[in-house]
This record gives sequence, structure tokens and C-alpha cells, in this order.
Amino acid sequence: MLHFLTVSQRISLLKALKSEIKRNEKAIYDAIYKDFGKCQFEAFITEYNFVMAELNQAISKTMTWTKPKSVWPSLLNFPAKEYIISEPYGKVLVISPWNYPFQLAMVPVIMAISAGNQVTLKPSEVSFYTSEIVTKIIQAVFDVKQVNVLHGDGAFTAKLLSEHWDYIFFTGSTKIGKIVAKAAAEHLTPITLELGGKNPTIIHHTANLKMAAKRIVWAKFVNAGQTCIAPDYVLVDAKEKFNFIQYLKEEIIMAFGENPSISKDYARIINHNHFDRLIGLLKDQKILYGGESIDAQKYIAPTIVDEPTLTSNLMTDEIFGPILPILAYESFSDLERIIQQYEKPLALYVFAKDDDFSKKVTTTFSFGGGCINDCMLHFVNKNLPFGGVGHSGMGAYHGKFGFDTFSHQKAMLKKPILFDVPVRYFPYKNKYKWFRKVVAWMS
Repeated sequence: MLHFLTVSQRISLLKALKSEIKRNEKAIYDAIYKDFGKCQFEAFITEYNFVMAELNQAISKTMTWTKPKSVWPSLLNFPAKEYIISEPYGKVLVISPWNYPFQLAMVPVIMAISAGNQVTLKPSEVSFYTSEIVTKIIQAVFDVKQVNVLHGDGAFTAKLLSEHWDYIFFTGSTKIGKIVAKAAAEHLTPITLELGGKNPTIIHHTANLKMAAKRIVWAKFVNAGQTCIAPDYVLVDAKEKFNFIQYLKEEIIMAFGENPSISKDYARIINHNHFDRLIGLLKDQKILYGGESIDAQKYIAPTIVDEPTLTSNLMTDEIFGPILPILAYESFSDLERIIQQYEKPLALYVFAKDDDFSKKVTTTFSFGGGCINDCMLHFVNKNLPFGGVGHSGMGAYHGKFGFDTFSHQKAMLKKPILFDVPVRYFPYKNKYKWFRKVVAWMS
């Protein structure tokens, strides 16, 4: 039988986790650098600070989140008290990815503990050093019955998935997400899938091209493009394509210098398998900028590719690297033809001063979340749900949405015993017409 943590125990553990993370801040940066060559500032804003913000909110809000929520009672149930209890699911499995190995492991664990669950975390074996520090921190704070960290390869993960869990939270590729969903279905286990997709970025002719280029360069090349909500390809108005590409080149040089391989701000590809895959995507492509690589460093320069065919390997799968295809469009039907040939993406971005155009884009296309005149920043607001739709995922989290994800919403009704309305009881003779009138009046 499961013994759930009390609310005070949850908050105490989250405070202890915060202290342990702070004690290991430098070790976290060192581990992320060993995995990605990522500078401290980028590791701070994309990993450490994000985790601490979620942790601080969970510490301050868990007491409020766990209180029963009264709802407006139904007149048919009069007199009664009706309310919702947020109940832990129980034994939760969290499978985290390698691309943001600290943030995407810790945040689901924080939310699952806030909701009162017992957690098994399976971090990625690919981001070895960060997974090691994550394990060290969790083992210093939690008893294994509260949070257990297990390491292993794909075969080990498959074995974990064959067990009966009360909830599964997975972040990773759509391909593996399907495997997770199939395994969960064997036990009718509810799941959250945070996946990815080909995230389009649309540049309207009214856009501020220089600002658009600046923001896209940051969003595309942070973590060397290994971000599930990074712009995957750009669709730019044909009349502005040349000017926009010039701005892109200028912004890449502003960001990383003439030789990004010596920039201290530019990360590396996680391993040689992914490096080789990305190099393969550039085969037979027209490279407008970049394209250089250094195998020994797992370095691929920020790269712009011109008009790849929609059936090329570059355009059939999520890129997940520092390669940015640029395609021109002439009409809204061009946008529909290109975007809708792919599955629903995790994110979509549109740059335009024309509000009607932006509205048309965001209402025409289905996607997990997005921005107008920026990229990726919807992810940082804890008051917004983060999640996909269709092949880009199901379910959402961050902040209160994360607490709700790991909680079963139990509906409750409490009736007094001193007063009872007899109309619902047998026999029903002579009640039908009268009750129909009452129901019609209430509606």
C-alpha cells in the first residue's frame, strides 16, 4: 500500500532539494560543460535558473494547490457541498532526455513531489555527466522510496516501461514517444508526452527583419540547436528573402564572431552519433552560410541552407541541430501547403507588424504553443501550460499545470443526513411532468 507524503513533508523535501542544488551549483555547470561545452551563462538561464524558479514556486504554492477546491453546487444535489481533491497518482515514472538534462529531469520530479507522488527517474545515459550530478543531488535529499534514480540504456528503459506505473511522464522524440504510449496502454496508465516536431517560423513582409533575425539566431543556436522548441525552418516572404538572409548572417557574426568554433558562447553537439546525423543532413544542400565542422570537437558551425526540397532528409524530420533551412513563400496558401504537410509541431513562430496576419496564422495552424515577434519565450512563463498536440505530444506542465498533471482530480460530494429531497426515489408515479418543469426552469 502506498503511503503518500503529507503536504508539509513535500514542502520540506522541496526546500531540502533547493539547498542541495544551491550547494552543487558549480558542479552542475561543470557537468553541463563536459556534456555540451556550454558556457555558464547559457547553463544558468536555460537550466539552473529555470529549475530554481519552478522549485521556488512549488515551495510557496504547494499548500494552496493541495487545498480542496469548492465548486458551485448543482441545484439537483441541494443541499450538498461539492468539491475537488487533488490526489497523487502514486508511483510515477519520469523519463528525461539529454538535450537539457538538468532542467528536464528536475522540473517533472519537482512537480511530481509537489503533488505527493513516489517517483522513479530515468535520466538520459547520453548526457552522462549531468545525469551523474542529478543522481548525486537526488540521492542526497530523498529516500529511495520517495525518489529513486535508475540508469540504463534503451533496453533497460523498455524493461521499466513493461512494469505497471500509475503515471508516466516522458520527454523525448516522437518515435520513442509512440513506444512509451504503447507500453502505457498495456496497463491503461495515463501519460504525458513532451515530444517535438518541425517548428515553422514565418516572416511576413511587414516584420522588423533585423529584430526577427536577431531573435531567431538566438533561439536557433542556443544549445547548438538541440532544443525541441527551436525554430526548425524559416518561411520568409519572397520579396524580403534576400534582405532577411543578410540580416541573419550579420546576427550570427555579432553573436559568435567570424569563427564560431573559438566562441566561448557556442555549444557543441552531444555525441558523434548526432554529429554524423547532422553532417549527413547537409549532403547535397545549398549552404548560404556556415557548414564547417570539426569532428574531434563535435562542432558544427551555425549554418543557413537555401531552399531544401520538402522531401529531403533535412525537411522530413526534426533537425535538432544548428542548421536553419530558409524557404520563400508568396501566398498564404504556400504556407498552408508547406506547414500542413508535416505533423502538428510543438511550436510555431510568426514575425509581423500586421496583427491580422498573425491572428490568421495562429488560428489556421495547430501547434503546441508559440510566439508572435519572438521565439521560445512562451516556455519560461510558469503561468502558461507547456506541451504539444498530436505528434508533438500530449498533456502539459510548468507551474500549477505541472502540479495538476501529476494529480488525479477527484470529484467529491458531501450530503447532510438531516434533510432529503424525495423526488429522486422510487416510486416515480406523478413525478415526471413536475420534474421536467423544474429542470426546464433551472436551465
